[in-house]
Amino acid sequence: MESLTTCPSNLESFLNRVTPMVPSQECAPDLNDRWRVPGQDKIEYFSLADLWDCYDEWSAYGIGIPIKLDGGEDIKQYYVPYLSAIHIYTSKSMTTPCSIRTVKEDSESDCWSDDSENNKLSRSLSNDSSKTWDTISDDFSSDPEGSSLPMRNLHHLGHLYLQHNEMSSPYWRIPLVDKIVELSKNYPALMTLKSVDLSPASWMAVAWYPIYHIPLGRNVKDLSTCFLTYHTLSSSFQDVAVEVDVDDDEKEKGKDIVSREGERSSRRRRRRRVPLHPFGLATYKMQGNLWIKQQTSDQEKMIYLHCAADSWLKQLKADHHDYYFFTSHSTI
Repeated sequence: MESLTTCPSNLESFLNRVTPMVPSQECAPDLNDRWRVPGQDKIEYFSLADLWDCYDEWSAYGIGIPIKLDGGEDIKQYYVPYLSAIHIYTSKSMTTPCSIRTVKEDSESDCWSDDSENNKLSRSLSNDSSKTWDTISDDFSSDPEGSSLPMRNLHHLGHLYLQHNEMSSPYWRIPLVDKIVELSKNYPALMTLKSVDLSPASWMAVAWYPIYHIPLGRNVKDLSTCFLTYHTLSSSFQDVAVEVDVDDDEKEKGKDIVSREGERSSRRRRRRRVPLHPFGLATYKMQGNLWIKQQTSDQEKMIYLHCAADSWLKQLKADHHDYYFFTSHSTI
């Protein structure tokens, strides 16, 4: 008897698997009410330290994405996450041992006109436009401590704590968790900040590069596809927390659930997790139709996520090197 359950497409499998499920915590809404959603009795949030823990094993061994080939064969493609960009804005000004890092790309940028009707940020598809990086840099001025802050939009975005855009070749990059540890030496709050402390303008982009597939020996062009996923970091744009089985969740990370008496517990514990679904997407080396399943909404979803990433960067007037590279070689 055939199962009535519809198997997810390869694209859906990828998006689901690379979504970190971060342990959820609760606080009173008056802890930080600057960007909170009205009407909330309690705010669920997560810590950045817990978020980086979600990428720990993925950074070390890769994450397996179940893929179904055109002939019906099932394989697993492994990807390693790399930090492509991270922009952190906070509710309070925070000092750092060094100046805010702002990387300027040398390649040519597109020009956009500034005709948006309001300055409200949105993760969804938008036609809001922006200016080039060169004109944006004129809006920056230095504070007495030497940190470059976007003074014109300070009231809207918050205080810029960290702005890192990876510029090196993928062959010279280190996995995401290792990069976070490296950055935290100059920006220690990366290990202590919570999503409620962050402005809605806080985000990160993760580059996913393939390393191998099992079984080996399959010569499929689309298995070399690279992905760029965008995730917001603020509670303002946070998805609704869901309950998951902690034992299953921990087994994926190679950990055992141990009872207070020191014996392994077989109970299924329910814990709340905040999913950080990608709201934007870009691809590189995508050929054929392995990632676009016929008679599904994959094509529309791919276009929507691509346009949402483009809209987000334009709204924030953000310069993102990997995005320009990916999209300049995109077939979408």
